Amino acid sequence: MVTIARERWKEYFDVDFIVNKAERSLSAATVHITDAVASKSEGGIHDYYSNGDYWWPNPDTPDGLPYVRKDGQSNPDNFDRHRLILREMRTHVAQLASAYVITGHEEYAHKAVMFLKEFFLDERTRMNPHLLYAQAIPGVCAGRGIGIIDTLHLIDVPMAVQALISSAHMTDDVLAGLQRWFGDYLYWMSHHENGLEEMNQNNNHSVCWFVQAAAFAHFTRNDEMLQFCRARFKEQLIPDQMALDGSFPREIARTKPYGYSIFVLDNMVTLTHVLSTPDDDLWKFELADGRGIRKAVQFLLPYLVEKERWPFAQDVEYYQHWPAAMSSFLIAGLAYGLEPYLDLWNTLERDPQAGEVRRNMAIRQPLLWLAAFEE
Repeated sequence: MVTIARERWKEYFDVDFIVNKAERSLSAATVHITDAVASKSEGGIHDYYSNGDYWWPNPDTPDGLPYVRKDGQSNPDNFDRHRLILREMRTHVAQLASAYVITGHEEYAHKAVMFLKEFFLDERTRMNPHLLYAQAIPGVCAGRGIGIIDTLHLIDVPMAVQALISSAHMTDDVLAGLQRWFGDYLYWMSHHENGLEEMNQNNNHSVCWFVQAAAFAHFTRNDEMLQFCRARFKEQLIPDQMALDGSFPREIARTKPYGYSIFVLDNMVTLTHVLSTPDDDLWKFELADGRGIRKAVQFLLPYLVEKERWPFAQDVEYYQHWPAAMSSFLIAGLAYGLEPYLDLWNTLERDPQAGEVRRNMAIRQPLLWLAAFEE
């Protein structure tokens, strides 16, 4: 596993910045799925709801139904409040847990646990552990398997919980409740037809399914699921999605090839980090033709260092905002001893404000990921 010893944290993290962020989280109001009611949802107030990003009202019908797709063009009027609430909760919890790890001050743990209890456990405000109504398309469907990517940001939460276990505020009951919630959600996404549909996608969506499954399985001690994820990594994700040069052709074929290439690599690196063990080190795994995560890291590096060398089409939106400092730059840089990746992590913007970039940064506090796996 890739780790950073505590005495070296300041080489890679601005700990004062993290603590200052957590100070703001201390005074922030807790947030809940029930804070926003989705008028078009077929579910209840505890059920997560969102619309597909690239779906727009039909210009040829009086009521705009059924919506029509415009790939790469985000509709700003689609319902996204639950997605933003989920991400806001995740961000506060990750910041507070990171500050607790850094300082040991219990007020950060107390507030983080408050966020967690109210979002996942409190019967009045909890989110139900399923995504039946995610990325719904008005006039077409109530929800889709593709919507499971909306909970990608939840992968930070188990890492935060692990960091909080030493606090008295993370009681046995709260910990058991959180493990039960993530266990229930993992069961749903690995058994419901929507989850199976997403698992079997042939692009970044299946990668993100496996990142979530691996993170939640690690948290709930589901060794069977972890073994399943390792097998799929070797037998499907690498062979079916990666080209011989280390690129991901299905992402390059999209209308945002640069951003999607960064996004899919980021999640492949996270998956490698979670799944690797001393006996099964996926950082070293290669197919007979040389394809593996190292090849993917090597492919993208020149275009991160010198963006003008990017040989494919520019993204239709937000191209100017990439690259930002992704957690994968730090993790892969440490895993392979690649100074150029560590330089990217240390020089690029770690707290970008562009909404599209933030939406595609699954991990907000990589300190938790690199500390949580220490022996």
